[in-house]
Amino acid sequence: MSTKNLVAKTVLLPCSKLYGAATWLRNKFFDWGILRQVEFDVPVIVVGNLSAGGTGKTPHVEYIVSALCHRYRIGVLSRGYKRGTKGFIMAGSNHSPRDIGDEAYQIFRKFNNRISVAVCENRVEGIRRLLELDPKINLIILDDAFQHRYVKPTIAIVIAEYKRPVYTDKLLPYGRLRESARGLNRADILIVSKCPQAMRPLDYRVEIKNYGLYPYQHLYFSRFAYQHLKPVFPDVASTVPYLDWLSESDSILAVAGIGNPRPFVRHLKSFSAVVKVDIFPDHHFFNRKDIEHITRRYNNLKGNNRIIVTTEKDAVRLANNPYFPYELKASTFYLPVEVDFAPTQTEALEQTIGKLLRQARTNR
Repeated sequence: MSTKNLVAKTVLLPCSKLYGAATWLRNKFFDWGILRQVEFDVPVIVVGNLSAGGTGKTPHVEYIVSALCHRYRIGVLSRGYKRGTKGFIMAGSNHSPRDIGDEAYQIFRKFNNRISVAVCENRVEGIRRLLELDPKINLIILDDAFQHRYVKPTIAIVIAEYKRPVYTDKLLPYGRLRESARGLNRADILIVSKCPQAMRPLDYRVEIKNYGLYPYQHLYFSRFAYQHLKPVFPDVASTVPYLDWLSESDSILAVAGIGNPRPFVRHLKSFSAVVKVDIFPDHHFFNRKDIEHITRRYNNLKGNNRIIVTTEKDAVRLANNPYFPYELKASTFYLPVEVDFAPTQTEALEQTIGKLLRQARTNR
């Protein structure tokens, strides 16, 4: 064992045990009724994870919204992670990612007036305000709220990454788990995300066995389906390149500030163009020095075709960035991502959500 790993195990593992004891006790307080959960007349779908970042939660929230918004008036509520504001804010056309957070802003911009989007650290208060401002809402989706147990969910959905399974991970800070893997017992639906395209039937069976879910729980497998590039600045971009049109003499500067950028970078490197990579912290708001650094990296690229490609989440921050130079705007694109489920599972997931919502109405 290396010195670094030995130090990590010696220092961080005991901290993980203390953290695990604290999260266990907190969950027990909810189970015993010492900490109270609030139940709303409107059904609440909670989407979250056990791991800290990078599981692909936001694309799955968007998938669920797309699947249900033609049948329900949906209100999406998140805390607005890393926003520069406090309290409750109902998203509007006058808001920016700094006001409501990049994830909430991305969802608001994508669905516009078809749903209501709000942010609030206090989810109970946030739901109450949402329902006051939009009384037509008949379904709430709580983004990143699996550990926020003050709201009693109608359906709890957990996203777990295929290559970072929770059953082999450790608690923070030694590992990436926010709570023990036993927390999966509270989930109605588990979605294993970012699965490889070439999964065999044996691979599915191994995952099903490893997770060992209860009969009342439902397990689904999803993968990312990357779409064609889109301009970050559509008013400036005259043409949008196709990645498979680029040759070995062309260059891409990949810019990412997300929890797990590896699938994004891996996808770009599957094409012929030379790929240079700039990785920033998750939810990073680019400052002047960051933009100057990106500009220098872009100017050093070689080839006839030189482009900047970023993620959809980063695009909403770059599009609102006051330091981004005009001369780079026509060459800056983002790579949209959609959630694609294993064959036969797309309709099955929507049917499961519908069935659980109907059962909840019957049991009221």
